[in-house]
Amino acid sequence: MVVITWNVQWCRGCDGVVDPARIARVARGLADFDVLCLQEVARNFAGLEGSKGEDQFALLADALPGYTLVEGVATDRLSETTAGRMQFGNAILTRLPVLQVFKHLLPWPPDLKSLGMQRIAIEVVLAAKGGPLRVTTTHLEYYSKVQRMAQVGRLRGLQAEAAAHAADAGQPGRDGGPFAAAPRPASAILTADFNFRPDRPEYALLQMPIQGAPRYRDAWTVRHGETPHAPTVGVHDDKQWQGKPFCFDMMFVTEDLAPRVEDIGVDAATNASDHQPVILRLADA
Repeated sequence: MVVITWNVQWCRGCDGVVDPARIARVARGLADFDVLCLQEVARNFAGLEGSKGEDQFALLADALPGYTLVEGVATDRLSETTAGRMQFGNAILTRLPVLQVFKHLLPWPPDLKSLGMQRIAIEVVLAAKGGPLRVTTTHLEYYSKVQRMAQVGRLRGLQAEAAAHAADAGQPGRDGGPFAAAPRPASAILTADFNFRPDRPEYALLQMPIQGAPRYRDAWTVRHGETPHAPTVGVHDDKQWQGKPFCFDMMFVTEDLAPRVEDIGVDAATNASDHQPVILRLADA
């Protein structure tokens, strides 16, 4: 199973060109992926640099036939200049059957000293070869540590909740309606532009034990040990990101999946975004 995560900066490359089709082409060139997790996808946001307000969710789906698109809109506002709504968030595209979808608005506690926006986590339950598997993607707050810590706490809470549902899988259901029983396993992959570095408290908090649930582990350290994370920010864009390149974009797996991590790496070649894509290869169970 191959998973790619990538902050695509509203499909804007380091050349300033907004091109959703290029994002799809680059992703296809990286790997024959099963799941593509994208952060910073926009619809009707003509105010974003280089954008004409195109529906990037639809354009990405059109460029990837055979994949199911799951949208995760965090910012949803009425446009004052054009028809329709201005929407911004994340997306998952997958060729695996999608058994369930959950969309979680993450905490946004007031922090008057910082800029901020609503954040969302998309959780999908996929029919993988080894059985149902959860994949969650999100994009945590950049400016506020207070908000990031709250968001990490919510991600840990969602993992505990899913594990509790998995443990209660024998609960009664009603076929054919919304009360029908459906899988929500404890085994999971979590991908994101986390907006924290591996040496920050948020990173440590995310991997702390969770009562009654398998905890998250950084797939990079599972595979590469103490080797520093490959940079995902500032590799090509030295205008927005000055100084030495560093890592914001990571993938975590629950500890039961750690033995199945075959490889994880960062593509340093593409400049189709200000971030670099991360590719995870997970062995089938």
